[in-house]
Amino acid sequence: MAEPIKIRAQLQGEMTEIRILMQHPMETGQRKDEKGQTLPVNFIQTFSVLHNGKPLVEGQLNTSIAKNPLFVFKARSIKAGDRLVVAWKDNLGDQRQDEITVA
Repeated sequence: MAEPIKIRAQLQGEMTEIRILMQHPMETGQRKDEKGQTLPVNFIQTFSVLHNGKPLVEGQLNTSIAKNPLFVFKARSIKAGDRLVVAWKDNLGDQRQDEITVA
């Protein structure tokens, strides 16, 4: 199973800055290993962020995203005690979901 998703939400008045770090190799299928073998394509295809069970962000990624992608965005109407759930699924069927309670 993949490493935990790191999620941080920082309240800033009416806005909340949300930082998400997803641990994933994000292989393009163009790199080679030390034996000269091509590394297989392996990338996050879809991800979502739920705020108290309702979709906040839904996205699709491809091979042009760097290893261990970091996403930062701002949202309104998030307050202490709210729940944020982040989930991703990759092209090989692996998936990960983690959550935090906003402090």
